[in-house]
Order: sequence, then structure tokens, then C-alpha cells
Amino acid sequence: MADIVRFEVPSLSDEQQAHLNARLSTVIYPNELEQEVGWDYGAPTWAVKSMVEKWQTYDFEAYREEINQWHHYRTPIDGLNIHFIHEPSPHPNALPILLCHGWPSTFYEFHKVINVLRDGKDGQQPFHVIVPSLPGFGFSDAPKDTGYGALRMAKTMNQLMIKLGYKKYMWAGGDWGGIIGKVVASRYGDNCMGFYTHFPMVRPPVPSPRNLLFHPFKVVKFFSSLLLGFDRVYGKDKVVLNGATFANAELSYTCGYRAIQGTKPYTLAYGLSDSPVGLLGWLLEKYHDWTHHESDEISVKSALPSSLTPEEFLTQVTLFWLTNSLSSSIRIYYEVLHRHEMFRVVLPRVHVPTAVSNFAHDLSRLPVDWLAASTNLVQFREYSEGGHFPALESHRLVAADIQAFGKKLSKSAKL
Repeated sequence: MADIVRFEVPSLSDEQQAHLNARLSTVIYPNELEQEVGWDYGAPTWAVKSMVEKWQTYDFEAYREEINQWHHYRTPIDGLNIHFIHEPSPHPNALPILLCHGWPSTFYEFHKVINVLRDGKDGQQPFHVIVPSLPGFGFSDAPKDTGYGALRMAKTMNQLMIKLGYKKYMWAGGDWGGIIGKVVASRYGDNCMGFYTHFPMVRPPVPSPRNLLFHPFKVVKFFSSLLLGFDRVYGKDKVVLNGATFANAELSYTCGYRAIQGTKPYTLAYGLSDSPVGLLGWLLEKYHDWTHHESDEISVKSALPSSLTPEEFLTQVTLFWLTNSLSSSIRIYYEVLHRHEMFRVVLPRVHVPTAVSNFAHDLSRLPVDWLAASTNLVQFREYSEGGHFPALESHRLVAADIQAFGKKLSKSAKL
């Protein structure tokens, strides 16, 4: 189509690089307690300072070259220019797949799995790989009006796939990519042929007519868990609900960022837009807390897990800095919170085939009983590694899970 235009990820301009270098060399670090508190109060100065020093010598051009090996495009949808990678597979049995990032991430989250999924080597399921930037993230335009929450983003992403000629496709994603994917899978089932996520959003087996008819024992088990505790009924750490409260820090200390981003994103955005170190610190806390470290002792003393390199993290940070998109990326929290969209995400049942992977240190994990009652679950896998960014941390497992699920779908696919 004429309005699908080739795009190349740009370099930092000389002015941008000079400005960044100046800001990184004149940092005012915050006042901290004398007592050692680890990461309890947020990202400590020693960790941020170490990463700032790495950013001063980090060469974005080397990573830009890797990023530009893929075919990038932009196209208008719903009044916004949407950026995406499109890597068609040469294999005739390839399935279209949309890989969707969340926050605080970019399309780069999938840099380790794009070629693997596209090429389908050694008899693995191949895919036509599409990796978009969500509206307000990276090189996609930021929404210009209020109301651009998860539901509207789901509509935009579905329109993108149809525009590319993929009337049937598979969806894979976590965080907002999983939340938006749940909307796509439940609302656009005529197009979405399968839904893979490591961040499922479903309700427990409450006594609905359907659950009482098809899953009575799961209903009894759920109510037993409310009395006896999740661990005793489902097994230790099978149910992790850190994300169950959207913005109530009294119920979950992990959701403070959601409370701020969901209520006053403009005020926060000044620090994240003006200060590269403020941006880095805000993201570093999440990439530390939401990833899987080998032990608690290592976690306290390390900024990042061994599975995630400082350069990968800095590439994510630099993409946000280059596009000044951190401020627009956080507004989805406001839109979803104020329009009560999470209810409309969680409540519907997913009828299309669904695959879920539970990683050890993800923000939330749900037992197979809950998933089976609320989705058409055809694949479920649990791992003792990985966290909230598994395509970066445990990319081989993610690719293998997607390929296994894709192979199941391909047997019944009519594209």
C-alpha cells in the first residue's frame, strides 16, 4: 500500500549526543539515608551511577545497526502513524504473529527472537513476524486525544494486521502486550487465531453458570483457597497477585508507579523527559525488581540480572530518550484507570486457543485451574527462571513455547 512507508531507526543527532553527554557528566544525585536499605526505597545511587557511567561509553550506533537489519515501516491508523517491524518468512507454512511489548519496554524487547521465529529452523514452526511500537511508544505517534487506552490500542493493532493482509494471525505479548492481547483475543476472535502470553489477566473460577456446569471442582477449590490460603490449595507460589490492585499502594507496595502514572502522569513526565538520569533511574528500578536474579543476595548487590546485559537495558533507555516517548508511554495507565478498562479486560472469557508460560519472577502468576476456566487453554508451561521481560531474559524458552503453540495452531489454520 502507498501509505505504508519504509522507515529507518535514526542516529542520535550531534546536538542530541552532545546534550546527552553534557547531562550525564553533570548529574546531581539525590540525598540518601546513611543506613543501607538495598532497593527498598527504589533505585539506589550506586546502581544508577554505575549505569550512568556505562551510558557515557555506550555506543548506540552498534545497536542501531542490529535494529536496522529488519524491515521497519510506518503507516497511518486511527489518525496516528504506527511504527512496526515486518519480517515475512520464506516458508510457505508460516503463520503471521504480532509480538507486542509493554511498559517500560519497546519493540527492542524481541530482538533475540525475531529471526528465530521468522526462520523456523530445524523443523520448528516459522512465522511472518510483526513487531509494532504501541501508540505513544518509540517511533509510533503519541495519541493526541484522551481515551487511548488498552481497548483502543487493541483496535489499532488489529487494524494494522488486517492492513498488512493478515486477516488471521497469532498474538504474543506480556505486560500491556498481554493486556491488550487479551482484549484482541476476546473481541477480535475472527482475526486472532491464538493468544500466547506470560502475563494472563483472567478472573478466578467464581460460581458463574458456566463454571458451575463445566468446572464445579475448580469453583470449590477456589473458595477453599480463600479460607486455607493459595499456597496450601494450589501449591507454593502458584498464585502471585502483585498486579491485582491497579493503584492502591496500601494493598501492594509494588504498585506505586501505577498510582502516579495512572493519576498525575503530566507532573511525573517533566523529570522523565528533561533528565536522562531521571529516566534511567525510573526504568532501572523496574528492570531490577521485575527480573529474575539468581539469589536474593545477588539481587541486592546487582543492578541487573546476569541474563540481561547493561547494553540491552541502555538500548531500551536510549530509544525512550531519542524519541522523548517515556512521557507519552505512561499515559496508558491514566486512560485505563480512569475508564475502568481493567474490568473489561479481565471479565471476558477467551474462546480462541490460548497458551500461557509462567516465569519464576514475573509480576503475577496464575494457576492452571484459573486459566482453564477462563480461556481455551491448550498449552501451559512453568519455569524456574525468567521474569517480566522473558523475551530478553529467557528468549530460548519464549521462542520454543511460541513455536510449539504455533505448530498446534497450524494444524487447524485456514489463513
